[in-house]
Amino acid sequence: MTQPIYAIGDIHGQLGMLQDALARIEADGGPDARVVFLGDYTDRGPDSKGVIELLSQGLEAGRNWVCLLGNHDRMFSMFIEEYPRNDARLLVGYHWLHDHIGGVETLQSYGLQLTDSTRIYELHAEVLQAVPDHHRSFLDALPDYHQEGELLFVHAGIRPGVALQDQSQEDKIWIRQEFLNDQTEHPWLVVHGHTQIPAPEHRGNRVNLDSGAGFGRPLTAAVFEGQQCWVLTPEGRKALICE
Repeated sequence: MTQPIYAIGDIHGQLGMLQDALARIEADGGPDARVVFLGDYTDRGPDSKGVIELLSQGLEAGRNWVCLLGNHDRMFSMFIEEYPRNDARLLVGYHWLHDHIGGVETLQSYGLQLTDSTRIYELHAEVLQAVPDHHRSFLDALPDYHQEGELLFVHAGIRPGVALQDQSQEDKIWIRQEFLNDQTEHPWLVVHGHTQIPAPEHRGNRVNLDSGAGFGRPLTAAVFEGQQCWVLTPEGRKALICE
């Protein structure tokens, strides 16, 4: 019998939603359920710090979890380096503290009540003091994909026609249209987030679980048995059918 694997889409600082999703998973698969988190733990929502704390403590305690790197997690990690960097994949004029990105909300979750982006950069040393070392270690250790059986878990997607070992991290955490528009059958069912949609969807060669928690919509938890997929609702499993 195929062992179920659970996955949770982009969390974006929504600690309460994450706790609810984990409760649904435990109700379905027990406390030792295998869970893959698809990245983007930070930004936009109210408690990025709490999300990272929960996940890092779970890994430390030996939970059967895999936490993947998302592009927002990498932007946060780049900002809390000794000399903050801006991700080169951001559009011209954008930076981690831009209103559309959500870095300000992440820093607020660490107790930094700042409203002016220039002022935030001036207080970079205080930011470094506010972020615990084990949170930085958690971010630095995140892998950018996880392959298990017939499933490939990755934050954003993969570049069509490129072997897995040759995929760049840039694509795995940032790619959009080249991957989303491709209907080629992959060696695995690709389970991803990154591109928020109103509800999770199954496209045959990929499953998108980013249902927009960062914008206040419900966080999706799903369960896979082989390539069969169900969304976990408060009432139990609901089959996610290929569109």
